[in-house]
Amino acid sequence: MRPIRSSEIGNYLYCRRAWWYRKTGVPSENLTELAAGTELHHKHGRKVLAASLARTFGLILLLVATLLLVAYLAFHWL
Repeated sequence: MRPIRSSEIGNYLYCRRAWWYRKTGVPSENLTELAAGTELHHKHGRKVLAASLARTFGLILLLVATLLLVAYLAFHWL
C-alpha cells in the first residue's frame, strides 16, 4: 500500500470526482486552464523569490550602514 500525500487529501476534499479521475488516469479536458494555472504559480514563485532577495539585500545594506555609522562615531569621538 502506497502512502497518501497531503495534496491528494486536499484534492479529494476539494472535488472527489476530480480526485477519482486523476487516480484512475482519465486525461483532463481543460489543459489550457491547467497550463495557465501552472504559469501563474511559476510567476508567483518568481515574485516571492525576488521579494526574498530584495529583503535580504535590504538587511545587508542596513547592516553595512549601521557598521559605517558606528565606525564614523568611534573615529569622530576618539
